Amino acid sequence: MQKAAYRKIRSSMGDKVFSWIVYGFLTLCLLAVAYPLLYVVSASFSSPSAVAMGKVWIWPVKPTLLAYKTVFGYRNIITGFRNSFAYMFVGTFLNLVFTVLAAYPLSRKEFAGRGVCTFIFALTMYVGGGIVPTYMLISKLKMLDTFWVMVVPGMVNVWHVIMCRTYFQTTLPDELYEAAQIDGCTDFGYLIRIVLPLSAPILAVLGLYTGVGIWNGYFNAMIYLSTPEKFPLQITLRSILMLGQVNVTQVEDAEALQNMLALSMLLKYAIIVVASVPVMCLYPFVQKFFVKGVMIGSIKG
Repeated sequence: MQKAAYRKIRSSMGDKVFSWIVYGFLTLCLLAVAYPLLYVVSASFSSPSAVAMGKVWIWPVKPTLLAYKTVFGYRNIITGFRNSFAYMFVGTFLNLVFTVLAAYPLSRKEFAGRGVCTFIFALTMYVGGGIVPTYMLISKLKMLDTFWVMVVPGMVNVWHVIMCRTYFQTTLPDELYEAAQIDGCTDFGYLIRIVLPLSAPILAVLGLYTGVGIWNGYFNAMIYLSTPEKFPLQITLRSILMLGQVNVTQVEDAEALQNMLALSMLLKYAIIVVASVPVMCLYPFVQKFFVKGVMIGSIKG
């Protein structure tokens, strides 16, 4: 069989101009996002004097590990890492478990009360008790200054429940459920053996959202925790930043004041890197599921 001749579609001048405009705009967006990240990393590895004098642009100037030695020399930094990882893994696991257990019944048409339950769930997104009643509730439950105060209040996220429910409704056909019933599969068995393996995209996205939220969270820890050994990384880094602040009225030597101010500025960049890198390392593992899970789960039904 003779191969069909390949004909390249010619683009008009208007199409070419439009493509150049799009590529130029995307290039500007890339630079706007990439340059601040590159600057923060470069500044964290530069000398304090170079950062204070504004000599850092793209690459580190007079490279040094002084900022990271100062950060990791703080005695509670390892404890902060350990606590944050524990809160993130346990909190993410429990959030996914309770999200699936809430979303799956709401996705089944035979569940008579799913409309009322969905309304009650959605109502909590707009009406809340506030900080003081929540603190009183946590106190009555005897969870103040405990591990579970960082995990239990965030076990259910209504927005995640809605996304997961929509994914179940739009992705898993009813015929699959009927076939499983014919084979004698129970509802719980259908959920564990069929629904969960087919829901990897949405679970990966929700897990990333939850994990990043817990890792970056500091407000609950600042309110409910009082023991330094239980502080997450964000509170520990905040303590380092507070210790690095300089009171200009208490330093008489101008050169010493300048060095302390420069080191304080350098610590800010190092803290940003230390707090961001662990979470950024998780993204490549869920990137292939990210777009699919967000697009399907965002279709509201």
